[in-house]
Amino acid sequence: MVLDTMRVNRETSCKVAEARVGCFYFPGRKRRVHVQLSEPKRTKQTIALKSTMESVNEVEAIADRVAEEAGLDEDTRFHVTMAVREATVNAVLHGNEYDPVKEITATFENTGKDLVFIITDQGKGLDPETLPDPVAPENLLRGTGRGIFIIRSFMDEVHFRQLHPGTELTLVKHLPASEIT
Repeated sequence: MVLDTMRVNRETSCKVAEARVGCFYFPGRKRRVHVQLSEPKRTKQTIALKSTMESVNEVEAIADRVAEEAGLDEDTRFHVTMAVREATVNAVLHGNEYDPVKEITATFENTGKDLVFIITDQGKGLDPETLPDPVAPENLLRGTGRGIFIIRSFMDEVHFRQLHPGTELTLVKHLPASEIT
């Protein structure tokens, strides 16, 4: 929450501030204040799901909740949720090939400094270096092949690990530090 202390008095500012946001008044200064007073809520959850589109929707909903609880703004939340959805679609569709015997695993973690999402499939594995460049002229009109590009664009870190069988994809979004602007 950002407060403009030149427009509202100190008492009003403190009343509208959320419980976890500090409220400070700088007399005679035009300052916006955003200070984290309490520790961010640290959480970790792992789920195993069937290789279905319903599972993709469930993973997306949990990722959105984790991003919201971390206090991300609406645009960043959308980017994080979209990246996690793309990773999960890739695990279900390309990794496990909708095989009902194979599962995907999704881990959601808020470390206090980062949001970490780990999506694992039981497929043949994936070498990201062999993927075609989706912005190359010959690939621009293709209807597929942009998932990893989107994931890399929206997240701060993306790591692939071969599990033999399967692939583990780790997505990291750094949480913004509290600041005075």
